[in-house]
Parts: sequence; C-alpha cells; structure tokens
Amino acid sequence: MSIRPARQYAPFELQRQELVSLLSSRGIHDSRVLQAIGAVPRESFVPPALVTRSYEDSALPIDNRQTISQPYTVALMSQLLCIEPGHKILEIGTGSGYQAAILAQLGAVVVTIERHPLLSQKARTILEQLGYSATCRVGDGTIGYREGGPYHGIIVTAGAPDVPEPLAKQLQIGGRMILPIGTLEEQRLYSVVRTGEEAWKATDVGPAKFVPLIGRSGWDE
Repeated sequence: MSIRPARQYAPFELQRQELVSLLSSRGIHDSRVLQAIGAVPRESFVPPALVTRSYEDSALPIDNRQTISQPYTVALMSQLLCIEPGHKILEIGTGSGYQAAILAQLGAVVVTIERHPLLSQKARTILEQLGYSATCRVGDGTIGYREGGPYHGIIVTAGAPDVPEPLAKQLQIGGRMILPIGTLEEQRLYSVVRTGEEAWKATDVGPAKFVPLIGRSGWDE
C-alpha cells in the first residue's frame, strides 16, 4: 500500500484558502470574487512588520495613516460591483493596491487614484511585480478621472460626507458606484446605480468604517 505524501503548501497559501472559506461563510457568494481573493497574495501589500497578520479578516495600518481594508470589505465591495471581464472600473483611494489587484484579477480595466504620491508609487511597483495591469494616478480622487470614463463601476475606499457629484456623473448609464457615506466616525455602505442622465438610485448595504475621503468633493484635510 502506498501512502501519498502530504501536500506541500507555499507560504500563506493555506491561510489564503482558509480566508476564502471564512468569507464564503460570511455571505460572499460570487465565486469569481472568492477565486480572486484566493489568488491575490495579500501579504505582498501588507507592511513587513505585519506580514504574519496578512490573512486576518481585519483592516491593517499602512503608510500615511491609511489602512489596507478588511478582506471581507474588499470582497463585499467587489461583489457589489458585479464586475465582468473588460469592465472599466475607477477606484478612489489606491492605498496599498490590494483592492486594485482584486479588480484586475477579476478582469477589470482598472484606473486607480491616490492622493499620497508615496502610496501610489508603492502600489504601482507591487502591482507591476505581481503582473497586474492598473493605471495608477496621483490626485484628488473626489473629482475622478473623466478622461478614462464613463465607467461601468466606481469603488470608493474612503468615507464621504455624500455622493461626490463628479464621480456620479462619470458612471455610464446602468453603472454603479460602491462607497461609504456618513460622518468621520461612522458610515453606511451604499450601492448607487445611475439610472438616467440625471437619475441615480441608492441602496443602503449596511454599516461601514473607513478612513475619511479627503478632497474637493469630500472632507477638508
């Protein structure tokens, strides 16, 4: 009788698959989103001092007093976008670059804006090293990037006081924006669908907690 050797896992692979199982148990049902979470190495986007915590389902601090979002939040927002390969997606708040990697893994054409040059450069470097294609720009994300639109989807990874009008107008008809809205202390996550030239429908998804969205159509710095 032969005994098959135990499978040898690459570093973090087992933790990554355990995270996928956890997210599935929490209600993430889009198989493509779960596959993307299982494929993207989150440890590449986490500061070295915190790399052992890469697959905790929690937000972690990065440079410039920002955070890499909780995996559940990344998965939920990605699921709500209903991304198909080739969709043009605008991300506001590049941060670590992890969310952009998930979007690219899903086959989106990604434009991502970050107001901190250091974060943008770090994210660009990591994304390139991992083979993910994304256009990384530095600037005020609250006014978007009209030249790349209209977009099938917009994802805002910081809390806004209201829907930024410039972003809403860069959605194509039928496109959707996922963003947290509320105070500096707490927000609600919304899915905003553009239903006409001057018409949008907002759906409250649930409570959220993000760093503030700073900019002309967000909070003052």
